[in-house]
Amino acid sequence: VQPNNYSTFYDDQRQNWSIMFESEKTAVDFSKQVCIAKCNSFPVLESVLCQDLLLGEGQGVEGGDSLEVSYTGWLFQNNGLGQVFDSNVNKDKLLRLKLGSGKVIKGWEEGMLGMKKGGRRFLIIPPAWAYGTQGVAGRVPPDSTLVFEVEVRRVKLTKECSGSDGLSVSSRDSPAPSPVLSSDGFSSD
Repeated sequence: VQPNNYSTFYDDQRQNWSIMFESEKTAVDFSKQVCIAKCNSFPVLESVLCQDLLLGEGQGVEGGDSLEVSYTGWLFQNNGLGQVFDSNVNKDKLLRLKLGSGKVIKGWEEGMLGMKKGGRRFLIIPPAWAYGTQGVAGRVPPDSTLVFEVEVRRVKLTKECSGSDGLSVSSRDSPAPSPVLSSDGFSSD
């Protein structure tokens, strides 16, 4: 029995359901579809929907913690995943961010709380928590709901002493890729 081949859910009567899948990928894909179905059940999505795909290990992150993450972002179109508008998965650089600093969209600040190193999470972010009525020219239409799959690769907790896992966050190292807020919302990468 593989531990990552299970998904556990609660129904509206708070009854626990555990489903075993043939592979971790199948379990993850099912979890994504459950999150999409949950989004489609709301007449209007007003807050961030989060679905853990892999829990990770260690302490959950809080505001002030520094992270390095890989991500893929899709537009939510036709009640499901639309086109990819941004990703750093096949790039050399991870996105570095300090949670709570206001440098990324509000939906990330909210949706990543509690994640652990090695954890993967699926986020569906309504327009008010993303780029709102402005969107991002040529990339994200106005009033777009966004979907992200994020994975926390490294964590430096604010409460840790020196000698952590060696993560340093420096603005001179590289321009941070989106979903960073800037004049156009995206770096030159």
